[in-house]
Amino acid sequence: MKIALVGYGKMGKIIGEIAESRGHEIVAKLNETPSAENLNHPDVVIEFSNPEVAFENIKFCLENSIPVVCGTTGWLERKPEIEKIATANNTAFLYGSNFSLGVNLFFALNEKLADLMKNFSEYNVQLEEIHHTHKKDAPSGTAISLAEGIIKNDKRFNGWKLDETKGNELGIFAIREDEVPGTHSIFYRSEVDEIEIKHTAFNRNGFALGAVIAAEWILGKKGNFSMKDVLFS
Repeated sequence: MKIALVGYGKMGKIIGEIAESRGHEIVAKLNETPSAENLNHPDVVIEFSNPEVAFENIKFCLENSIPVVCGTTGWLERKPEIEKIATANNTAFLYGSNFSLGVNLFFALNEKLADLMKNFSEYNVQLEEIHHTHKKDAPSGTAISLAEGIIKNDKRFNGWKLDETKGNELGIFAIREDEVPGTHSIFYRSEVDEIEIKHTAFNRNGFALGAVIAAEWILGKKGNFSMKDVLFS
């Protein structure tokens, strides 16, 4: 494939290396707004930029019928607009809050555990995420996905918030430490014991490989997708 990388920071560089190792050609490495002149006619765009510019980056590509795989978090209030644009232009959009195979298995485990625990009100639920100090959004997109998985399966909750769990709001603690790729934990605590599930990323390579696999999968498809479609459909 010909791949354009929109957002060429640490993640973009690793994605480029992995894509090339799998036989793909990187035709653009952009930290500026994509345009007809600088995208160089890619088969697919992989977008890992910043929350402030992600919407316009994705919008331009989809309006030009270029499929997009996006891993930028912090802009999701406008995701429904993007999905309509993808449909209107007969192309494909795939968003992932996290492209790691391990994390997507963790998402499934989280939902299963939430379903098992929903009738045990003596256990209080709390989420925690730790990321590097350069991460601009809090909580992480992965933590939000985990929270949504719990809310879907446990009717005690109707939303999440940054802080401690109280009432019907599921709490997320967002911690920032130097050079932590990403750690996510879910705790079920009672007065007598605690159940914890946890995913720890050792580096960014798993995220990057998943993004490339998603780009390979999306080629030729039409519609709006997630990593669940890539891994489990």
